[in-house]
Amino acid sequence: MAKLKIKTGDTVRIVTGKGRQDKVEGKVLRVLKEENKVVVEGYNVVSKHVKPSASNPQGGIVKKEAPVHISNVALIDPKTKQPTRVGFEVKGDKKVRVSKKSNQEL
Repeated sequence: MAKLKIKTGDTVRIVTGKGRQDKVEGKVLRVLKEENKVVVEGYNVVSKHVKPSASNPQGGIVKKEAPVHISNVALIDPKTKQPTRVGFEVKGDKKVRVSKKSNQEL
């Protein structure tokens, strides 16, 4: 299993796929490590038909975000607000993620 460089709560930009022309950005809600996918807030929203149940007696159509492959997103550098690659550095006794563009800790 590959080491994923994107974590929950990071701000990412959609690099390829639908909505790419709009420079869609969003926050990562979940990381699906086994499938190499992420769920981005407000992107790839699908309609799911839900049957009535005890927890949802009304039922109906529910909108939710579907996962996107991790190769289609790029992490946003907090300083330059541009997509960046991620590197790792050892500071003290901790390994931290570092932006390649601004060399700033993420």
